[in-house]
Amino acid sequence: MDKDRLVPIPPVLVAFLRAHVDEFGTVPDGRHFANERGGLLGSSSYWRVWQEARKLALPPDKMASPLARRPYDLRSTYITSWLRAGLPVAKVARRAGNSAEVIHRNCAGCLDDSEEGNNRKIEMAMGWMT
Repeated sequence: MDKDRLVPIPPVLVAFLRAHVDEFGTVPDGRHFANERGGLLGSSSYWRVWQEARKLALPPDKMASPLARRPYDLRSTYITSWLRAGLPVAKVARRAGNSAEVIHRNCAGCLDDSEEGNNRKIEMAMGWMT
């Protein structure tokens, strides 16, 4: 059996998940989603639903692009967003279930937006700019 891992989430997401459980409940073992017979969802089910959701959510030009091609792509999007929001790499790694080294290796471009932006951050930190 997989080991449980505590993952901190923002209060707004907690509220969203609680509302979902209030409306739809859970399956007997506590999972949020099940197949038609109450069992585990197979990867083919995720894939099929994901493809349908992309068709509904994206305009044709984006549908033809690699944007959110796989459900896993959302994970990378959120990791990138958290880094760009200024969360420390170690905190992002813990939430994502990776090491800081993996985050640095795979998302270094997210951390180095521009020399100009980095210079501004340094100037602000040093009190040279207001």
